[in-house]
Amino acid sequence: MPELHTTKSEPKRHDFAAGETGRGPSVPSNGLANDPKAGQWDGRRMSKRMIADYKTFIVTDGEGVRNSLYVSGCPFHCVDCFNASIWDFQAGHEYTQKLEDKIIEDLKAPWVQGITFLGGEPFLNTPVLVPLAQRIRQEFGHTKDIWSWTGYTWEELMRPGETPDKLELLHLIDILVDGRYLRDQKDSLLQFRGS
Repeated sequence: MPELHTTKSEPKRHDFAAGETGRGPSVPSNGLANDPKAGQWDGRRMSKRMIADYKTFIVTDGEGVRNSLYVSGCPFHCVDCFNASIWDFQAGHEYTQKLEDKIIEDLKAPWVQGITFLGGEPFLNTPVLVPLAQRIRQEFGHTKDIWSWTGYTWEELMRPGETPDKLELLHLIDILVDGRYLRDQKDSLLQFRGS
């Protein structure tokens, strides 16, 4: 009986913004991730309000003891992405009021320093994260910090033509860990980032 071999085809990656100025360090990513034009990806349209995971009382996603919310969906498609299983915007389960209330309750623990938004791509899940961050600020002020990982660079988030929801989320967080994961720049000694 002949052997069947299946090969996993890598998604084709594009620099949609070749020649665009105001793109941060390491962009374009030389085929290691998709590189969007300003405003090309709009979280208000792309988000399906899906959550891949929620973890409590961990120390790997930022300083101190934290809770982490992993949103679903990411079109950057970085080569060797640690969370490629949640690139699909429909992966996981729907974000609910019950989950939001649990997040707020978990943040009340005095030993919890804050929450981290990861994914997937948090800046393409603003319909979930902007209201959640606003509620966290309402309930805790700045006594609990908010971190976010993103494939966008700071410069890309600030460039003209980017969608306003991204800037709204950016104004609500305290720490931004920015930029694509670039496997050719991987450094396991870098704290809270891979490349």
